[in-house]
Amino acid sequence: MKTALFTVVISIFCFTTSAFAQIFTADNGYVEFESRAPLLTFKGISNQLHGFVNLSTGEVDFYVDLSTLSTNNRRRDRDMRQIYLETDRFPFAEFSGKLTSPFDSESNITQPAIVEGEFTMRGISRPFTAEGTIQQNEAGLLIEASWQILLQDFNIDRPRVVFYELSDVQQVSIKITLAPEL
Repeated sequence: MKTALFTVVISIFCFTTSAFAQIFTADNGYVEFESRAPLLTFKGISNQLHGFVNLSTGEVDFYVDLSTLSTNNRRRDRDMRQIYLETDRFPFAEFSGKLTSPFDSESNITQPAIVEGEFTMRGISRPFTAEGTIQQNEAGLLIEASWQILLQDFNIDRPRVVFYELSDVQQVSIKITLAPEL
C-alpha cells in the first residue's frame, strides 16, 4: 500500500511539475553563421548560445558571446572579432521578443514557431522576425531556427578574402534545448 501511494504521489508531482513548467533556460545551445564569397564558404560556430523562454508570457531571449565564435582559422577569428565585430566593445548578439505563433504545450510534435522582436549586434537594434520550430520533449523545449542578416544593417564592413568580397547576406542558424526551471 505504501509503495502504491508513493508511486501515485511521485506521478502527480512529476506530472504537475512538467505541466506547470512555463520557464525554460539553457546556456549550451548551438549557433552558426555561414559566410559566402565566390569559390569560398566558411562557418563560424559556438556552443554557448544562451536562451530563455517563458511560455506563459511568450517572452523569449537568446544571446551569444561573439568572442566564442570559431571558424577554425585563428587569423580569420582574430580579424572577425577585432576588426569586424569589435567584440571588445560589443561582446554580444541578442534577440529579445515574443513568441507570436500558437504553441500547444500538451503536444510533443514539432510545431512551427514565429518570434518577433529586436535583434541587436554591435550596439544596433533592428526589428526582427524569425521562423523555426519548437518541440516539447523529455529534456524540455527543442528550438531550431534559421534566418538571414545583412552586415550593412549592423555597420559591419564586408570582409575581403583574396580578391573576393564576402556576401553582405549571412545565414544564421540555431539549435538549442531549454530545460524547465523548477
